[in-house]
Amino acid sequence: MQLSKILSNLRSGLWFIPLVYAVGGLILNAITTTLDSRTNFQLVPIDVIGGPDAALGILGAVAASMISLVATVLSITMVVVQLAMGQFSPRIVQTFLQDRPSQHAIGLFVATFVQAMLTMRQVQVSEESPVVPGISIAVTFLLVIVNIVVLVVYIHHIGRQLRVSSLIELVGGDTRSLMDKVYPGRLEDDQALDPHLVTARTSGVLSLIGREELVAVATEADCRIDIIPAIGQFVPADGKLARLTGSTIHDVDVDLDRLRGALVLSLERSQEEDVAYGLRMLVDMGLKAMADSPNADPTTVVQVLDRVQDVLRQLSRRELRADITCDENGQERVVIPSMDWQAYVRLSFEELRLFGAGSPQVARRMRAALEDLLDYAPRDRHGPLLEQLSQLDDSVAEAYPHERDVTLARRADAQGLGVAAGAASADNATE
Repeated sequence: MQLSKILSNLRSGLWFIPLVYAVGGLILNAITTTLDSRTNFQLVPIDVIGGPDAALGILGAVAASMISLVATVLSITMVVVQLAMGQFSPRIVQTFLQDRPSQHAIGLFVATFVQAMLTMRQVQVSEESPVVPGISIAVTFLLVIVNIVVLVVYIHHIGRQLRVSSLIELVGGDTRSLMDKVYPGRLEDDQALDPHLVTARTSGVLSLIGREELVAVATEADCRIDIIPAIGQFVPADGKLARLTGSTIHDVDVDLDRLRGALVLSLERSQEEDVAYGLRMLVDMGLKAMADSPNADPTTVVQVLDRVQDVLRQLSRRELRADITCDENGQERVVIPSMDWQAYVRLSFEELRLFGAGSPQVARRMRAALEDLLDYAPRDRHGPLLEQLSQLDDSVAEAYPHERDVTLARRADAQGLGVAAGAASADNATE
């Protein structure tokens, strides 16, 4: 039990891996120093690496910069921990402290510092017989180049780790690994007995679909592939991924690995194929601006509605066809769930209306956007827009106790509370 506790502390501590790297720096310096002494410090000429004074200056700069990099990485790590605690959960601190890339980056900088410091003592400044450990200095130069690459990779890694999806996956992945260790036995899977169903081997968000590849797979097996999740939908491990239909799938081996490879499961949604994700991000910005009632920012929501209106105007006159891909003979091979006009309208306005109807700016700007879309969109797409206008009227009536406020909030205004809120504009509206 005591050994298990020690091993657990070593795995969870921030210091252990950098300590191992420091020991590695000692060993590396011992090796390079031995090689230098055995070659009588002549393997790398002084003309290539510089004289003793230059070597001491360079090594001193390297050692000082490595300490600065260690301090920078530790500072970034602490800032990230504080941000994660404030925005997500205080219980995620331990997960960040166990972040292996951060520990390896710190360790490499420490090892370079040790190598530079120990190499400095080998340099001898003498006019008669100067000694410059060429191999040790060359290795230090190489470590500096590696450190620059590692620093860039580390900054990129920290930026990715701050994403909500990365933090969630970090905890979820650790939980799955522990689950496999604690509960290794599996019950029989009834879905595996269904030859028509294709399940996912790993979890993730469906972000890309290789339609040409799927058509090729379906054509070879003479079947149709119905994709079950929509673009941007999360698929759990062993979750339903696709269903095969066709008379020959019992007699033909379908290349399931190729099929799964054409369905890319990522850590989070992307805008490569997911049009709805752009609207989702805009709506999230608006909801975030209204999240804290005392610090609500309705002007930001008005700006969000500007962009939502612009996107829906362009979308309202686009042909929103079912996502069906056919082969060369015109036979349906791949069917993918897709958004229709009503789904886009509800995504764009539903949540903003529920949270923002209590703000005259938001209510007036939303009405202006809906009325503009009614004026621009084809008549057969007016239904969802009229539905949102009706619901906006109901939400506004419930949000304000005085009829005057209800009347004000029910007027359209492209600026929220702008020119249309003036007396002349109000008179024209009543006429």
